[in-house]
Amino acid sequence: MSKNWAYLMLAGSALFWSGNFVIGRAFAADIQPLTISYLRWCSALLVILPFTIKSMINQWSIIRANLPLLIFMGAFGVSGFNTFAYLGLNKTTATNALLINSFIPILIILLSTIKPGIPINAAKLIGILISTGGVLMLVSRGEVANLIAFKINQGDLWVLLAAFVWAVYSISLRWRPAELTAPAFLSFTMIIGVLILSPVYWLNFLNEPAFVVNSANIVAIAYVALFASIGAFLFWNQGVKIVGAGTAGQFIHLMPVFGTIMAVVFLDEKLFWFHVVGAIAIGSGIYLSLRKSA
Repeated sequence: MSKNWAYLMLAGSALFWSGNFVIGRAFAADIQPLTISYLRWCSALLVILPFTIKSMINQWSIIRANLPLLIFMGAFGVSGFNTFAYLGLNKTTATNALLINSFIPILIILLSTIKPGIPINAAKLIGILISTGGVLMLVSRGEVANLIAFKINQGDLWVLLAAFVWAVYSISLRWRPAELTAPAFLSFTMIIGVLILSPVYWLNFLNEPAFVVNSANIVAIAYVALFASIGAFLFWNQGVKIVGAGTAGQFIHLMPVFGTIMAVVFLDEKLFWFHVVGAIAIGSGIYLSLRKSA
């Protein structure tokens, strides 16, 4: 498979994940955060399990040897990130959520420096400060008074927590057992995520109203299960295999572009000056932080 096809698949992953944010916002009043997260992963697991269960059984010794790590990754990558993101989309715009989500590369750099021996140079430090300023611009809606009074939209804080959780998950991927195949890894972490979400959902700890079965809600669940979960991960894994993680990572930056366009077109969201300033600051900070030292 050529690199051009890999680039198309990576762009497709970013498009599918962007659509997930737009769907989460569009159906915030109809499908509650925990409900959409739980039904998303249950549906995705039911679709993918018949094709991957043999792989999991054959590699059970590897899974058992790395059980604590895989439970951790399932909790953060499947149940944690998505649930927090949907909680945020219940109270903030898809545009804000997507722009805050683009702060993830900076969070990864910050968390990585906690490990002794990993230096942080001046360019990275400046980049981190600029990107952080961009996030503060977004969560304060461009009003310094909101920061001073800590008058911040609760939805933005949930999305920021989701970004933090995904950054932790991304860092933990370095310890993923190399001998564990992608289908087995994806399926098992999905199972862990569903098991964690199940008691919270069925005991209704968040007091969410029951899921209303209608055509629109079913289509929404089908999209996040088939495209944002299975399709995006399959495209992403194949693209990374062909061009490498470093090149593939740059395609994440397409999410705010795709998502903002969809939010403006389909949700009638408005772009404000603080969105533009925040996006430029985050993008500039990422560029400074990730570029190679001269």
